[in-house]
Order: sequence, then structure tokens, then C-alpha cells
Amino acid sequence: MFISSAFAQTAGGESSGASMLVQMAPLVLIFVVFYFLLIRPQQKKMKQHKAKIDAVKKGDQVVTGGGLVGKVVRVDEFYAEVELAPNMKVKAVKSTLTDVIDPATAKPAND
Repeated sequence: MFISSAFAQTAGGESSGASMLVQMAPLVLIFVVFYFLLIRPQQKKMKQHKAKIDAVKKGDQVVTGGGLVGKVVRVDEFYAEVELAPNMKVKAVKSTLTDVIDPATAKPAND
């Protein structure tokens, strides 16, 4: 009794290449949507951020990963020396800088 029902289930129909394509189409569509809505914009944003950080030069005002704002005094390949206050300099890894502040749009501190 069990054997006859097992043969009956497998003898139903053959799977064709077209049905496999129909089953895979939603997965491919989801991947394409994720790529264009999530992955690609994030890669573009990361590329712009890297270019901005690589272009840091002496005199730029920067924000570190810890939220400290200071003026760049010296830059080399991996490090940037940032002056946080008069005669108070810290050495920061360039990749931890989060933003370069445009002096034209920066608001002065209320000292």
C-alpha cells in the first residue's frame, strides 16, 4: 500500500526548464531591487567619503569619529594631527575622520 502511493506521487509530471526559470525569477528580481536601492547607493556614498578624507590637508576643520572638532595641523599617509585647542594636539588615524567641515558654511563657536 505504501509503495504504490509513493510511485504514484513521483510519476506525476516532469519538471521543465521553464518552470525552474519561473521559480527563480522572484529571487533574481529581489536581488536586483536590493542592489539598486541599498548596495549601490551605499557604495557610492562610501566612495565619496573616502575621497573627502583622502583630500584632507593642513588647515581643514575636521570631525573625528569620537565627535571632536579640530583643525588639521599636519597630515601624512595614515595619520592626521588635529589641534583641538590652542597648544593641544592629538594624532588621529585618517580613516577615523568622519567629516571635513567646509569653512564657508561653518558656524563660529560662541566663545
